[in-house]
Amino acid sequence: MKALFTILFVCFSVFILSTSFEYSSVDNPYLDLYEKEIKELESQLHTLKTTIESNNDIAASKTSILNEIYSTRKQLKATDFWLRYLSPLAYKKINAPLPIEWEVEVFEKYEAPYKREGAGLTLAETYILEDGEDMADLSKLIEASIENIAPYFADSIYPNVLDHNHFFLANRLYLLNLAAIYTTGFECPNSENILPELKTMLSATNKIYKAYNASFLTYPISSAYLKLYNETILFVESASNDIKQFNHFNFISHYINPLFAYNQQMIRTYKIRSNNFNDYSLSDDVNSIFDKQLYQGQATKGVFASVKDEAILNEIKLIGKTLFFDPILSGNNKRSCASCHSPNQFFTDSVMITHSHFNQKESLPRNTPSLINSIYNHLLMADGKHFNLHSQAKGVMLDPTEMGSKEDDLIEKVMSCKDYKKAFQKFSKYTHTDDKISMNHIASALSIFFSDLSQYEAPFDLAVNNSGEILSNEAIEGFNLYMNKAQCATCHFVPQFNGVKPPYVGSEFEVIGVPSDTSFSALSADDGRFKTHPVAEMKNAFRTTTLRNSMHTQPYMHNGVFTTMDEVIDFYNNGGGVGHGLNVPNQTLPSDSLNLSDYEKQALKAFLSSLTENVEQISPPESLPESSNKELNNRVIGGLY
Repeated sequence: MKALFTILFVCFSVFILSTSFEYSSVDNPYLDLYEKEIKELESQLHTLKTTIESNNDIAASKTSILNEIYSTRKQLKATDFWLRYLSPLAYKKINAPLPIEWEVEVFEKYEAPYKREGAGLTLAETYILEDGEDMADLSKLIEASIENIAPYFADSIYPNVLDHNHFFLANRLYLLNLAAIYTTGFECPNSENILPELKTMLSATNKIYKAYNASFLTYPISSAYLKLYNETILFVESASNDIKQFNHFNFISHYINPLFAYNQQMIRTYKIRSNNFNDYSLSDDVNSIFDKQLYQGQATKGVFASVKDEAILNEIKLIGKTLFFDPILSGNNKRSCASCHSPNQFFTDSVMITHSHFNQKESLPRNTPSLINSIYNHLLMADGKHFNLHSQAKGVMLDPTEMGSKEDDLIEKVMSCKDYKKAFQKFSKYTHTDDKISMNHIASALSIFFSDLSQYEAPFDLAVNNSGEILSNEAIEGFNLYMNKAQCATCHFVPQFNGVKPPYVGSEFEVIGVPSDTSFSALSADDGRFKTHPVAEMKNAFRTTTLRNSMHTQPYMHNGVFTTMDEVIDFYNNGGGVGHGLNVPNQTLPSDSLNLSDYEKQALKAFLSSLTENVEQISPPESLPESSNKELNNRVIGGLY
């Protein structure tokens, strides 16, 4: 099965073209540059490997090896435009940020993840900086990189460099990573190298642009794009090499986001097409990285996927809203979805640390996540247990600790209400299934309702889109801190500020060492991701949630241990669980102090406040549908607890 999966993934990971090319006879400056730069990277990797193997003691040769790594990294940046897009699996062997990853892409919705071992320059540099001593282990990291240069000259990938379609899609990923990854230190262990590497990358990619335009006269990069790109280079060149002084906000809002708009326009004008897995969820129609339609992690319509009529969709949404407030979905007819996901609390519960158990005698182990922006995750719940909104909704309704329903009883109760029965019988005609109403119909109506809550903008979105909103200097400083010194952006990626990074096809999990209490007496007993995926790396790992609206969605962490944002910032500032003395051997959060000043902490909060969205207030229905079972007609809108 794994072999079949790998074959399928490779098919999605590259373009499949029917044309056969004679490489040697093609006069193509773009192809020539591709060959030259990638072969130069391969050559430098060989030199690096030789340097490592010619030394017996890492400590004694640390400086010379690191300098060789830094030189090779710059050549990597000259080729990153192609490498990351054309074969993301090979790239993980050339420059992976983690030694082992399990958070596979959206294929995880269909097949369990499998172990992917990373290798390459970032891990080699980290190994040295963390005082690794085994030269053989260090050499293997580089050897794996060398071996993974070959795929870029394979018949499955190489011909695509002669096709213009790949260029604009690779360029889109490049721009998204300029906004979300390249300036954060996500793949650069030494922060002093972030801006020098960025300058190298921008300049090298400009050469790629010139070679492309010389080779593809029918589909040129627009002069407006090239003009702005050159201005981008000047902006970055004029900055010092101190990343802490870099203005990430201006970089993104004045340069990268407008460049993205130009590239999107070219994608549409040239009718660019792709079979590449990297383009799985990205929209060609948006003109901003901060447009809420840039990507979606969830198919929100469920069984109503084929419904296009807005009037019918609005009817389904209205039924979904009524069901959301109706305790008929619970086993005792006393608890509704709104009981825990309060509309006037950003669809979470900001009052209770964790909500009460269905039996009203205990408390649930995890706090209530907000439903707002949930559609921008590929995996749902803190442990990634559910792949889609409909599975999540059904899981909660049938969970004996949450809503305590039984499937047949729930459907029977809903269908005992004439209004619900009439509506679902009408809607079922659009599902191309039999007329029998199921949990899928109910869950789909619910998800259509609450997925509509994810379309709102925040002041930050308006400001970064240059739409008239002006952020305070404090908020802009906070964003710049967020992107670098505070290291928030290495886990919470723009534009959704969650754990979904470009190309936005998978959800990430992190181990940060959440305590059981604010005295840090013990690590939280919740195993997190390990419950659904029992491997050592996932012990105490939790899905990285969005920071949108976070100033209003307390308490924080999966167990609600922190009740204020100040506590959260202090937790990260002091190195997570390990920094507070807890034993967390697989913590992915750096344990060193961030050394944030009081002013910097306030600036971070000002930025987070700018992520508070203008969410429309949702009023509950005036009444609930009447049931033929009179015992059900005493239920209370929104539930009792």
